[in-house]
Amino acid sequence: MNRTPVVFIHGAWLHALSWESWVERFASRGFLTFTPGWPGEPHTVGEMRESSESLADIRLDVLMDHYAKIANSFDIAPVIIGHSVGGLIAQHLIGANIGQAAVAIAPAPINDIGLPAPPTGLWLRDPTNGGASSVSDPLVSLSAAQFHRFFANTVTEEEATRLFDRYVVPTSRQLLDELGCGNSARSPHAVADVGNAARGPLLLISGQEDLLVPDAATRAAYKQYGDSLAVTDLKQFADRTHSLIIDNGWRAVADYVLGWLDEHGLRARLL
Repeated sequence: MNRTPVVFIHGAWLHALSWESWVERFASRGFLTFTPGWPGEPHTVGEMRESSESLADIRLDVLMDHYAKIANSFDIAPVIIGHSVGGLIAQHLIGANIGQAAVAIAPAPINDIGLPAPPTGLWLRDPTNGGASSVSDPLVSLSAAQFHRFFANTVTEEEATRLFDRYVVPTSRQLLDELGCGNSARSPHAVADVGNAARGPLLLISGQEDLLVPDAATRAAYKQYGDSLAVTDLKQFADRTHSLIIDNGWRAVADYVLGWLDEHGLRARLL
């Protein structure tokens, strides 16, 4: 009896450790779980905070190729689950018939879907927020206050601080620009084949209080898949934010994904 692999892809400002609770949950249900970091990502949050220069040159096409090679390396096609940038990558891969199913959680926008202007002060140094990155820095760091205000905006300050200390790391300004978070043109690699009728099932998930990837952006992506005969589902979580995979409500999201996989015949073990 073979086990179905699940590949988890994290997004900007989070380390691969951010999937630790999901890994335990999915493994307990019999799935083989993998959390490969971005190319050059240090093994720990502490190491990444001290030395993350290797991620400064990360581009979207590099991430796409990195995870395509990983997903194609399994004897059994994996389920691909991504958050934020990882959600964009998950859509790109399933649209290219890589993987047997995909889940995109608070996904960075695909194709021509835009993002609203970034929240005031998110990219700039702001002493009132503890000193974030300046616009000349190749890496963008969040202060604990910024993380609470923009990323985990519905949890308590105490919980936000705990999440920040455990999971939050700098991210590439170049990558954020490619995603349309700055004033630069979006990367031509931020695409997904929304018309592919032969791909596996896709689930889009949004948090309706998300300030970084608003629910409207995920709904816009869902509409782009409207003409495809392939399965595309949308789940909106009320009162949830961009931190919905790591905050105190993570289990409800993870269990919904497990239930959705089961409904579509995507079992942990294959006969």
